[in-house]
Amino acid sequence: MSRDSENLADGLFVPNEERNPLRAAVQGARPELPKRFYKSAGVGETEDGYAVLLDGRTVKTPARRTLTTPSSPLTAALAAEWAAQGERLAPSSMPLTRLVNSAIDGVAERMDEVVADVAKYAGSDLVSYRAVEPAGLAAAQAEAWDPLLAFARERLGAELAVTSGVMFLAQAPEAIAAVAAAVRAYAGEGPAAPFRLAALHTMTTLTGSSLIALAVALGEMDVEAAWAAAHVDEDHQISAWGADEEATARRARRFVEMKAAARIAEFFAGAA
Repeated sequence: MSRDSENLADGLFVPNEERNPLRAAVQGARPELPKRFYKSAGVGETEDGYAVLLDGRTVKTPARRTLTTPSSPLTAALAAEWAAQGERLAPSSMPLTRLVNSAIDGVAERMDEVVADVAKYAGSDLVSYRAVEPAGLAAAQAEAWDPLLAFARERLGAELAVTSGVMFLAQAPEAIAAVAAAVRAYAGEGPAAPFRLAALHTMTTLTGSSLIALAVALGEMDVEAAWAAAHVDEDHQISAWGADEEATARRARRFVEMKAAARIAEFFAGAA
């Protein structure tokens, strides 16, 4: 075995913001991905939950914590990502593992901060900013976003205002507080909480909308409809001017992340 599974995370799942672009430039092209060093990937039960096992040995997160979740099905899905790797390990093809690493190493220790960050998006939520023209875009926004405002009002107790144009609109503090309470209630307590909240935060940042993220997490909207709602403006531009190849590829990569977050939310639906 060329590398110990406990040392696996070294450099493999380092967040993008921690990478050194100058070093990458000096080294030239992308750094070579590490070779696969294990034959099998599976799940083992531990006192802390269910761990990913590579050839029977546990895997560590970048912060040296054991890659463990309280959900056997989720851990099986993580193991499937590891099992599907080829000759070299590609973190880009392991969105569930990346998100779970984030939940374990980051969110679990900063729950209040992450709740506040998700709620903050409601203060400038995508769905509150509408176009006046062209009429087709305004109609598409209303069709996709009005139900989300109704969801916020009726299910979250948050009455969010709407404005035309891009000038900032200050939402009522009561509305933001209601969203924060909904985020906190959704995350809940117990071992599942960091995973739920990590998934919710990811969906919020990817869509620019805490309402869209909460609608997916609470089963009000499926992930495909949510992704379409988050890209009403972009899709209108594409219909008028055509698609940009690089932007399309970037959107596809982000949708993979969105689907991974939605899957984690599904794994923990109703869990303690």
